[in-house]
Amino acid sequence: MPEGVNLIKLPGLDLFQTFSFKERLSIFLNKKPKKLIDLYEFLATLCGSFPEMRTFGHRAEQWLLDNNNYDIVIDNQSISFGMLDIQKIVPFIEIIHHPITKDYKHELQASNKILYRLSRYRWYSFLGMQKKVAPQIKRIITPSKNSQKDISIDFKCNPSNISVINNGLDIDKFIPYKNIERLPHRLITTASADVPLKGLDYTLRAISKLKRDYVNIDLIIIGKLKDDGHTSRLIKSLQIEDIVHFKTNLTKEDIAMEYAKSSIAIVSSLYEGFGYPVIEAMSCGVPLIAANTSSIPELVGDFASLVPPKDVSALVNSIEQITNNYEQYEKVAEEGREHIINNFNWTKITNEYEKVIYQTIEDFKNANV
Repeated sequence: MPEGVNLIKLPGLDLFQTFSFKERLSIFLNKKPKKLIDLYEFLATLCGSFPEMRTFGHRAEQWLLDNNNYDIVIDNQSISFGMLDIQKIVPFIEIIHHPITKDYKHELQASNKILYRLSRYRWYSFLGMQKKVAPQIKRIITPSKNSQKDISIDFKCNPSNISVINNGLDIDKFIPYKNIERLPHRLITTASADVPLKGLDYTLRAISKLKRDYVNIDLIIIGKLKDDGHTSRLIKSLQIEDIVHFKTNLTKEDIAMEYAKSSIAIVSSLYEGFGYPVIEAMSCGVPLIAANTSSIPELVGDFASLVPPKDVSALVNSIEQITNNYEQYEKVAEEGREHIINNFNWTKITNEYEKVIYQTIEDFKNANV
């Protein structure tokens, strides 16, 4: 924790640390003192919902009613009922990465099984709250123009209330390592296994096709494989267990070195509110193939190869094209590194945040004159 920054904990029950009813009941019973919001959190979790955003908003509201000595409050996407009362008493900004309606949509498309779809309906029930709250928030920051558009449509927010400020990147850690030799047919991607939104299936299917012609091809996945999950089963069915490797618990430097060893980076996401894997790969100077969807085109500019999402054949063709014309795409990747340095450095992003923060404080003062 940086010097001078205080951490004030507003602990919930943290019931998702276990899926045992007995353990969850024990957590609830041992909470001292218990409040009505704790009972709500316990019952909602048992019913398959994810109530933590709503309960956090309630606890934050209660804290700030008793401790209203802050210049500004910034909430990170709880978009909860409590935030509406908070913005009445203190300058307030809501950060919305992207509307979670997109996650819900892609998860429903992943399966037609009734029990699965019912479980997703219960889990995403917090969206009803967020759709009511978001249009009433006076100042929203989001990291991409695409997210601004999607928030205004899905949450029915006024676009003029939404400021677009890109996320920043540590360009001094995500760097090209010129002393590390690239492996000619090594591909790399960052993806959460079993999360439909990340589109990992399509990268796996592409590498299974390329395996026939490129005997030394392999794929590094920065992420964790769930035992006997969908991704694990798909890898086995495609018979690519020997060429797909998952890596977790890596530092930023470790990730940059993995990029340095790889010849091509792939981001096959179906949706990205702001695609960190995209700018990380570009900052490391590796040729990039990315899905032409959501925020990705505005982030990469002219410095990546874009393919239609879900199109395995287009992904295969793009990998082959880069492999066969590698020096050309290496030069594009070097220019992409400069693009990241100029547009996603923290100094630039910090200055943009400062402007919005000061303007929000000024508007709040003027509204209460």
